[in-house]
Amino acid sequence: MQGQKVHRLEVSPAAYRDLEKLKGRIQRHNFERLRAAIRGLASEPRPRGARKIRGTESAYRIRAGNYRVVYEVYDSENLVLILHIGRRTETTYRP
Repeated sequence: MQGQKVHRLEVSPAAYRDLEKLKGRIQRHNFERLRAAIRGLASEPRPRGARKIRGTESAYRIRAGNYRVVYEVYDSENLVLILHIGRRTETTYRP
């Protein structure tokens, strides 16, 4: 980890609402797994398994069990912006 920069995590209002909804609906261990995946983006914004979202400049998605986290990486600002968190469905990746 020597010389590696830690990115700042910001959660959009929409993603915060997504998290709050999931908090009461899913099992605690699944929720903790999701939170751990999100926290991990601070030290590794493009972890193994992360996929770039086509048609975007800086958007990626990661899997945490049956859930997906859609986020953007701004390396010049050391920022990871969480955009959407949800169960994987046809509408998961729509803006």
